[in-house]
Amino acid sequence: MNRNLLLPCILVFASLSTLAQQPDAHTLQETAKTFTRQGDYANAIVVLTGAVQKDPQNIELLKDLSFNYYLQRDYPKGLNIARSLTERQDADVQCYQMTGMFYKAIDDPRECERLYKAGIKRFPRSGVLYNEYGEMLYARQDNAAIKQWEKGIEIDPNYSSNYYNAAKYYFLTDDKVWGILYGETFVNLESYSKRTAEMKNYLLESYKKLFADGDVLKNQNSKSPFVTAYLNVLSKESPAVAQGITTENLIVLRTKFILTWFEKYPPTGSFPFRLFDYQRQLLKEGLFDAYNQWIFGAAENLSAFQAWSTAHSDDYSRFTNFQKGRIFKLPEGQYYQTASK
Repeated sequence: MNRNLLLPCILVFASLSTLAQQPDAHTLQETAKTFTRQGDYANAIVVLTGAVQKDPQNIELLKDLSFNYYLQRDYPKGLNIARSLTERQDADVQCYQMTGMFYKAIDDPRECERLYKAGIKRFPRSGVLYNEYGEMLYARQDNAAIKQWEKGIEIDPNYSSNYYNAAKYYFLTDDKVWGILYGETFVNLESYSKRTAEMKNYLLESYKKLFADGDVLKNQNSKSPFVTAYLNVLSKESPAVAQGITTENLIVLRTKFILTWFEKYPPTGSFPFRLFDYQRQLLKEGLFDAYNQWIFGAAENLSAFQAWSTAHSDDYSRFTNFQKGRIFKLPEGQYYQTASK
């Protein structure tokens, strides 16, 4: 081969080889995620910036880049990207959620509220956005927050955070019923997190507050027929906790409650309710004692709970295996809270 032609050919092949070795946008995104998990947000931003140059309209890349700016506390750059994403036709709930995080970080409640209202208008069945909007309002000490969490529960019943926030809200009010029902629903939707342990403590204390006056019907001025039915059945079985709210006494109370409830209100009757269906299922499976120990035992007395779980290791293992082997899912249409509207 002519030497004059050989050198250009070598350079062309070398250039093609270099191009072939350059990672694509997807590979760069995965590399960036590794940096993010390691807490190296600066390198994640470097890699994602390169990936966006290769694929400038890729919304997932842009969301990742914006989020890393948030983690690095470079709020102006991250907000600029996030805000532009909410204006796109292919924007999703996450785009609004992330933009809201920036507005909260820079303490701009006015723009944050405008954003959530726009997001809910666009995604009216997003429990995520109702929850975020409620949290923003509550941070401003605006009790209208509960209306957002309630709406989130009504339209998106399997999103756990609305139950978490609503239960804690009701714990601080005179309405202990929904604190109990939402709290227990939450621990079944989100069974193994830091928030779960926290909610178990709230549940135990909520039962104590509910029975503190000796009459559960006292000061429970609810507009909900469901709550009236719930309290009437609970009141009938209240002698079970006459000697105090303990895990053992709650097991007796709640067992009697479920048996009486389904005598009066069968599943096809006036108040179908997934949480009660689940409790009845656990009773039939012989797992209800272990379930109640799981909720109330450690909250009441950790060492006593550990002793119980050791002495009843087979029962407790059966319950935890059963629990981990299923998904607690709530149907739509079982929303009975009317007092907050």
